[in-house]
Amino acid sequence: MKIAFTTSGKDMEATLDPRFGRVAGFIVYDLETLETKLIDNSQNSGAVQGAGINAAETIIRAGANCLVTGNCGPKAFRVLQAAGVKVYSSEAQSLTDALDAFRSGTLVEMNTANVKGHW
Repeated sequence: MKIAFTTSGKDMEATLDPRFGRVAGFIVYDLETLETKLIDNSQNSGAVQGAGINAAETIIRAGANCLVTGNCGPKAFRVLQAAGVKVYSSEAQSLTDALDAFRSGTLVEMNTANVKGHW
């Protein structure tokens, strides 16, 4: 299973960024191999529209089964949901803390977007 985290950093000690569509990047963590992969999302940081949808497609292409972020808008949420990617909201400080919360089962899966678009 692969988990995508929103971040502006380059490793698992980085801060979990609450943004999704306009986040600087994602770290995809493989629970089986314990490997991480940094994915750049800077092409969406200044997008007028479609940043969430494009970011969702990036997560799907990376093979992520889950997304851990602070917030997710309605259009991106629908794309992720249609692809079977589970979305979890977290207020953890670091990606490591968010991963620990995921492993312990304390993160709650989102069943709808938690912000309006373009927040």
